[in-house]
Amino acid sequence: MPHSDPKTLVSTQWLADHLKDPDLRIIDASWYMPADNRDPKAEYDAAHIPGARFFDIDEISDLRSDLPHMAPPVEKFMSRMRAMGIGDGHQVVVYDGAGVFSAARVWWLFRLMGKMDIAVLDGGLPKWQAEGRPVEDLPPVIRDRHMTVSRQAHMIKDVTQVAAAAKLGDWQILDARSPGRFAGSEPEPREGLRGGHIPNSKNLPFGELLTAEGTMKDQAGLRVAFDAAGADLNRPVIASCGSGVTAAVICLALERLGHDRHAIYDGSWSEWGMYNDLRVATGED
Repeated sequence: MPHSDPKTLVSTQWLADHLKDPDLRIIDASWYMPADNRDPKAEYDAAHIPGARFFDIDEISDLRSDLPHMAPPVEKFMSRMRAMGIGDGHQVVVYDGAGVFSAARVWWLFRLMGKMDIAVLDGGLPKWQAEGRPVEDLPPVIRDRHMTVSRQAHMIKDVTQVAAAAKLGDWQILDARSPGRFAGSEPEPREGLRGGHIPNSKNLPFGELLTAEGTMKDQAGLRVAFDAAGADLNRPVIASCGSGVTAAVICLALERLGHDRHAIYDGSWSEWGMYNDLRVATGED
């Protein structure tokens, strides 16, 4: 499997080689938990990869929902992308300021909308800057481009579908949160949520899919991580996490392994942990 695949993951060298391609569009999708006390837009304004547009995960979402950054309606996604000068025929590369974190969420959103020509930058901005590659503080030049969208409903699951999967076992549920949050032994970062996990789900912390340098593991390493979590790569997967962000890292890893039967529980623990009528499991199992 080649390292760089413009539909999943590309290296910093790949991006450097293609930086001036006329149909390349770069997105900074940095997003952080409130406890991190970081302002992704301010960081983008100060320094971003040349030509990058900023994608606000919290704003380009379904603001009708009380849950954080739920997938936006098709019309909103199209209008925001058009305003950013991203449309049909573009190859998109998305990165974030953590390495491989929130960029995967935007990769997944594009695919949810039927746009396949998008890849995550492996190692993100930290790797790019560590290698001494160029950054700028200039706003991008925007040229309008129409975008055609075809929403892929099979890639997203709601609470009813996840509850059925937990009961029937026809889809395996993989939780990308930390072991402590999964077990219910660590408090949730969002107030008002119970501790624990969806019954019959398995824990695969998203960091287990990454190297110590913050890049995604190779195919062999990914297989080891899924196997250690008790996942069966011959069965479909619903990925979950705290709010649907790091679950996308699981989906990206699955796609790298040629496993395309995966979906995200968009509400994730922000929804499941809120409602007392939904059963919660604790401990490691």
